[in-house]
Amino acid sequence: MAVAKVHIHGMTCSLCSITIEAALRKQKGISGTSVSYASEKAIVHYDEAHSSVADILKTIEAAGFGATVQGEGSDPEAGGRKELRKLRNRLLLSALLSLPLFVSMLLGGLGFCHDAIYGADTVTAFSAFLNQIRIKTQFLHDWKFQMALATPVQFLVGFRFYKQAFNSLRAGKAGMDLLVVVGTTAAYAYSVRTSLAEEQLIIAGMRNIYFEASAVIITLVLLGKYLESVAKGRTSRAIRSLMDLEAKKARIIRDGQESEVPVREVRQGDLVVVRPGEKIPVDGVITEGRSTVDESMLTGESVPVSKEPQDTVIGASINGNGSFTYRATKVGEDSFLARIVRITEEAQNSKAPIQKIADSVSGYFVPIVLLIAAATFLIWYGYIYEWQVFFLSDALIHAVAVLVVSCPCALGLATPTAIMAGMGKGAQKGILIRNGEQLERAGKITDVVMDKTGTLTSGKPELTGILPVSGETRTADRLLLLAAVAEKRSEHPLGKAIVDAAERKWESPLPDPEEFQAVPGKGVSARIAGAPVLIGSKAFLQEWHADLSAIEALEQQLRPEAGRTVVLLAEAGRAIAAFSLGDRLRDSAAPTVAQLSAMGITVHLLTGDNRAAAEEAARQTGIANVLAEVLPERKAEVVRSLRSKGRLVAMVGDGINDAPALASADIGIAIGSGTDVAVETGDIVLLQDDLAAIPEAIRLSAKTMLIIKENLFWAFIYNLAAIPFAAAGYLNPVVAAAAMGLSSVSVLLNSLRLKKG
Repeated sequence: MAVAKVHIHGMTCSLCSITIEAALRKQKGISGTSVSYASEKAIVHYDEAHSSVADILKTIEAAGFGATVQGEGSDPEAGGRKELRKLRNRLLLSALLSLPLFVSMLLGGLGFCHDAIYGADTVTAFSAFLNQIRIKTQFLHDWKFQMALATPVQFLVGFRFYKQAFNSLRAGKAGMDLLVVVGTTAAYAYSVRTSLAEEQLIIAGMRNIYFEASAVIITLVLLGKYLESVAKGRTSRAIRSLMDLEAKKARIIRDGQESEVPVREVRQGDLVVVRPGEKIPVDGVITEGRSTVDESMLTGESVPVSKEPQDTVIGASINGNGSFTYRATKVGEDSFLARIVRITEEAQNSKAPIQKIADSVSGYFVPIVLLIAAATFLIWYGYIYEWQVFFLSDALIHAVAVLVVSCPCALGLATPTAIMAGMGKGAQKGILIRNGEQLERAGKITDVVMDKTGTLTSGKPELTGILPVSGETRTADRLLLLAAVAEKRSEHPLGKAIVDAAERKWESPLPDPEEFQAVPGKGVSARIAGAPVLIGSKAFLQEWHADLSAIEALEQQLRPEAGRTVVLLAEAGRAIAAFSLGDRLRDSAAPTVAQLSAMGITVHLLTGDNRAAAEEAARQTGIANVLAEVLPERKAEVVRSLRSKGRLVAMVGDGINDAPALASADIGIAIGSGTDVAVETGDIVLLQDDLAAIPEAIRLSAKTMLIIKENLFWAFIYNLAAIPFAAAGYLNPVVAAAAMGLSSVSVLLNSLRLKKG
């Protein structure tokens, strides 16, 4: 199966997206499709043996919409800008032609279209002034003038509505365009019939013609669509801002020569040079140099991160004061930034369960509205006016008001715009939520299960203490230097922790040992200044027959430190010091647990570590529920057991050994600075190593769902309240059109509140 991502232009409401989905589902070889009106994108899963991208584009275009493929070398955003310009130009033309009609309607409402005859004894300066206005604007009420202005608005500017209505009906769906077409055509056609009827020419004024209603309705609908398109652009700005982060140029070394090339020409394996203050072009691993890097625009972590050889750097992050050379490891669509954009786009295009309900309601809404409008006309004309021809126009205009005011645009925008804004805000904060369903569920979490190593802790051992044996005259710092030189060439995490601690203490490079030998799983032996040095476990030193008599007291002293690992140092066959190393808890661990508890969420610690280490971590963080010495498979069983009790469970892990539990949870939250496995595993991915993002993600979900419910409430209330008013004759079609547009814009503005959080 292949996936095509398509930008769609020309959709006028959420029912257009339903129409496109219906058309695509009829095409052979397409297994799944998701079309978002808010993001104007479609994600189509298809079988390459039976379908192709060209077939998909042809189907969308046959449904009456423009389509461009998202991919390298294309500029789908240009299509959106072109469509917005076309919409703006149509709006300007429509407004220009409709303005005289609107003025005539306004003057008619104030009485300036009547043939008022003033006698000499009743004329005042003010009445004479008003009479001059009536005389000079009389041409505005001429039906020929009005028809000349309304006709191009109805059929030239309004052609898009006729086209979309026809395509929707052909696909077996009825959308907003059909309501606009039926309503405005009825008003226009009746006005033409009335104007051309000989008996109506005797009647002065414009009482029974509604050219202004049909033209102004189309203008106001276009105005609403234009404002809607501008606001929709703001909801998707997060994606564009992420894409704009990418560097445009890269300085690379090939064949010993340094040259500057466009970033898209950087290949995997190239050596890239980064100078102070520059943007890092692509992902890679530092080979030479040191610096600090600001990764806040990608991970949300505000503190610059120190980087040295063998450390990973992320494309689009900003280098500090140092300079370095690194080898490109991931470029193009494989880069970290590209994956963030891809995940966020797919999430924004997904549909939450609550949105599927709204789409279903919208699908039935238009036929119901057509029936209500027909009933309104029949009740007014047949029952109230008793089939009097003179009142036909009044009954018709009430039915038109029902059609126009009922357009379900706000209902269709309620959910996708909030999801787009919420997902975009999350991406800016380093929180990636995979789809709308997970976004909806995250706010209802009752239990959070956390792994220890790499989640509550940093996942990297650190030196926590140095204890010299009794009688040792060297200071702890000198003993650390001796141990670090011995471990300098070691690849073991404990050895690296000792070396890192020494390098932080002494900024100058550590000397190399004269001899070095690593014994996997046990320790290292080295020769420093002519003396043999051993560092490793107690068993390792015993194998080398080292004198451990002075170390026993230190072991007793270190043993109460649960979760610590003790490494012994011996010189010239005699143990001289003990080093305590431990996996330090993250600074944000305890505050995060406290926040989750305050939110009414139960926190569990689930780890494969020994019970002493687990209970110590739980004590320091305030976690009451602890389960230790659990294998990865057993973790998944524990998660499933909690779910079986009706709990909604989120599992937080590093995305590697916790994969079974992450998959078994209602929501898997992967943490780990955007590692490959983490980004591909979790339902929610935290790009930063800050556990505080967990309650923030839950709050973002809850706030997004609140906005969605507010949007749906006001959209439903608007239609439920407006339709009876229109049917009862209390709503002019022009006012109804303005209200319809404002309802859509209000939903969009409400969704944009998420961007302020």
